Amino acid sequence: MGLFILRRLGVMILTALCLTYIVFTLTNLYPNLEKLAKTQGNFRMSDEAVTSWLDKRGYLQSTPKKYGEWLGVLPSKQFIDDEGKGYGRCTALADDPTQAPRFCGVLQGYWGQSTVFKDAVSKIIGIRLGLTGWLMLTVMCVMVPGALIIGVLAGMREGSKLDRTLSTISITSTATPEYVSGVIFIAIFASSAVGLKWFKGTATSAMDDITFANFTLPVLTIALYGMGYIARMTRASMTEVMTAQYIRTARLKGVSFANIVLKHALRNALIAPFTVIMLQIPWLLNGVVIVETLFNYKGFGWTLVQAASNNDIELLLGVSVVSVIVVLTTQLISDIGYVYLNPRIRIS
Repeated sequence: MGLFILRRLGVMILTALCLTYIVFTLTNLYPNLEKLAKTQGNFRMSDEAVTSWLDKRGYLQSTPKKYGEWLGVLPSKQFIDDEGKGYGRCTALADDPTQAPRFCGVLQGYWGQSTVFKDAVSKIIGIRLGLTGWLMLTVMCVMVPGALIIGVLAGMREGSKLDRTLSTISITSTATPEYVSGVIFIAIFASSAVGLKWFKGTATSAMDDITFANFTLPVLTIALYGMGYIARMTRASMTEVMTAQYIRTARLKGVSFANIVLKHALRNALIAPFTVIMLQIPWLLNGVVIVETLFNYKGFGWTLVQAASNNDIELLLGVSVVSVIVVLTTQLISDIGYVYLNPRIRIS
């Protein structure tokens, strides 16, 4: 197990480097850099002025060189003009440009400065990720138990009326996108047009104080979409397990149906849904973009939209790194979980 984890960690690091390099290359294309120069400088800048602005700050270097500076494995380019003003990645870390450190990348804990929010990228991501973390935790607490219960009940007796009813509900919830169900919930439960003003149409106030009124609609919008998929996977797995030979043997021995489900079938039936549940974590982290925008909840997904729409290169890179780490870590946890759910699974 220890060797397996070490191998997977090595693969994770290599994959993270490849993915972040691709994102870094795409975000540092010249049109994006030109837009950044005009946004931070002057929209009427000439081509020569744009080139000079980018060159002073090291943006015109080769992509591998800039990526190495961003990682912190290569020294950062610095430029000090005749007036003593410093330009470059590391000059923001020192009042005196001549005293600025040479290495200031991700490995040194410096993720850069956001050009939109005018703050450190690491601080912004930490705050926004915490807000989305509460949303994700609440959604998982609602979605996972509900989906497992629906899937197990539907799969216990394949083809029954209960199975058909629950399967129809699951398919309907999965087929309804979040932006559709979110608008419907707002129109019914938060709009004065219908009259059921039970909840708030926005979740902005939940950033400071989470309440039942301001957090219910976004949680339900996300949970219902993911619940149907997990329920369908659980139902399919449960149906397959209930037809296994050892289940038939237990029935012939007179074991009660409840004990068969809880003690014999449930654990094996949860192996496939466990994978789906673990994959919901990266989906929740990046897939809440629509919901956070719809309900004006300024979390991680909302930050991703702001970074992309405002050409905030440093913030976009930071968000991408966090997303990659979450996805790879989730996959590692999922693989390790297989062994504990079913000891017959061996790692080669």
